[in-house]
Amino acid sequence: MLSGDWNYPTAVRAGAGRLVELPEACAALGIERPLLVTDPGIASLPLLGTVVDASRAGGLEPRVYSQVKGNPTGDNVSVGALSFTEHDCDGVIALGGGSAIDAAKAIALVAGQGMPLWDFEDVGDNWRRADAAKIAPVVAVPTTAGTGSEVGRASVITDEAEQRKKIIFHPRMLPGQVILDPEVTRGLPGKLTAATGMDALSHSLEALCAPTYHPMAEGIAMEGMRLVKGYLPRAVANGDDMEARMQMLVASSMGATAFQKGLGAMHALAHSLGALYDAHHGLLNAILMPYVVETNASEVSDKLSRAAGYLQLPQASYSCFLNWILDLRAGIGIPNTLGEIGITAAECDRVGQMAVSDSAAAGNPVALTTDDYAKLFCQAVG
Repeated sequence: MLSGDWNYPTAVRAGAGRLVELPEACAALGIERPLLVTDPGIASLPLLGTVVDASRAGGLEPRVYSQVKGNPTGDNVSVGALSFTEHDCDGVIALGGGSAIDAAKAIALVAGQGMPLWDFEDVGDNWRRADAAKIAPVVAVPTTAGTGSEVGRASVITDEAEQRKKIIFHPRMLPGQVILDPEVTRGLPGKLTAATGMDALSHSLEALCAPTYHPMAEGIAMEGMRLVKGYLPRAVANGDDMEARMQMLVASSMGATAFQKGLGAMHALAHSLGALYDAHHGLLNAILMPYVVETNASEVSDKLSRAAGYLQLPQASYSCFLNWILDLRAGIGIPNTLGEIGITAAECDRVGQMAVSDSAAAGNPVALTTDDYAKLFCQAVG
């Protein structure tokens, strides 16, 4: 049975059945009255009742906030922060996919600050505006294997007024305790398993390709991709395969650890499209992936040839790596184009403008212009 306790990049409890350690994880951070942040989907499942009952049995007094959207908004965070204050909470339990965890971390940051959320957008040294002593501790329990938000120091939140996703950052937003329990992902449908798993791959892939010098992140990215190759098709085919579910949770955390090296055009476009169309982030990255890889071919062929060798593909070549991505997508039911999920090219110019100004664009190995992004988007629409 796969199980372990790690302290990188934070304290992680990994293994099937370890959700029962939630009260212990809270106690390690001094949490007694947590705000349990989740989404309506999780709130409708028996899992929420199980977590609440286990928390109470462990001496905790949890309050539930479950109104987090699939692309969390500033309003979601504000309402959650108000609930945190009204119930005199002293910490946060983040239960859900990347959306719930992102919202939970932002709530933990802003609840005690008395300042608007957008004051902490990841621009310059904005994070220094926060009183670090008033940032609440977070225990994160991911229920999907994709974003890896449980090991990140930032949240992606939609500013609905501007129709733009913004990154909220502070070093102390990193959850202090993480529980990776594959049992909580058992009921995730195949389509969501596929989309979130491709999100994990996108993080490792873009981290590897980013031009920043960070050999440690590159090593993590390589292994993260290997785990996706070996276990994502298994997890999609059989949601009860706990080994595959466990390894995909680890691949997700690895991808998010690696992308401190940088992201790129995939995320620059996915952030923009998520804000405009409220589409699933992982699915957007999955569809965009081969289009971005081909756009960046002149700068990434050597790295992807090396990756193909590490993944033990038939040939250690760029073309073999690209074909693997295409075959993987086809095998787990990812659409080929954005048009297949209802996105048209009507906002082509606007998407180009949004993508080129997105913070992820800085990590792309090829410097793309507004027109380049617009063209890339139109190609992906089909």
